[in-house]
Amino acid sequence: MRHLFPYAAPGQVIGLLGGSFDPAHSGHAHITREALKRFGLDAVWWLVSPGNPLKQRGPAALDKRMARARQVMQHPRVTVTDIEAHLGTRYTAQTLAHLRARYPHVQFVWLMGADNLAQLHLWQDWRQIMQTVPVGVLARPGQRISARMSRAASLYAPYRIAGRHSQLLRNAAAPAWCFVNVPMVDVSSTAIRQTGSWGD
Repeated sequence: MRHLFPYAAPGQVIGLLGGSFDPAHSGHAHITREALKRFGLDAVWWLVSPGNPLKQRGPAALDKRMARARQVMQHPRVTVTDIEAHLGTRYTAQTLAHLRARYPHVQFVWLMGADNLAQLHLWQDWRQIMQTVPVGVLARPGQRISARMSRAASLYAPYRIAGRHSQLLRNAAAPAWCFVNVPMVDVSSTAIRQTGSWGD
């Protein structure tokens, strides 16, 4: 089963970008490249999930989403994975617990768009996520204000690292989070699905 999981050397700092990627698009690739740079990450793993518990509609088939993700995100330090399908986890907190046990000498950083920070308090065991790993938040179109006013941002305000010091996040002990504004690519999976170009 080991071959199903990416290799990570002891001491590496790995960013984790999770989601249904239904479908993956240039915006995902853009924030991934920005995260590598802004947070000084050694690598990023895309965690293409079997399904999103917060969404009523099921995503396209996992193998189709994986293929699209690998087509969209081609970078020597980015790995597209379906780890959660092999772990059998449905929630981010569960996935993080498994990965930290499997890679005890690796530092993980959870990555998310600002839209996810705005609704983080709806996630299963969301406080556990914040207490477990540093979190890097990348601004996306139309979500900056709602993210900064969110319950998670308010509760964890004392642990926020200023965007200008984003390189500190990689070595920070949780709870720690950093919100960075990046040049934005205004594209969404929802909009792509609505065009009918991404069918089942």
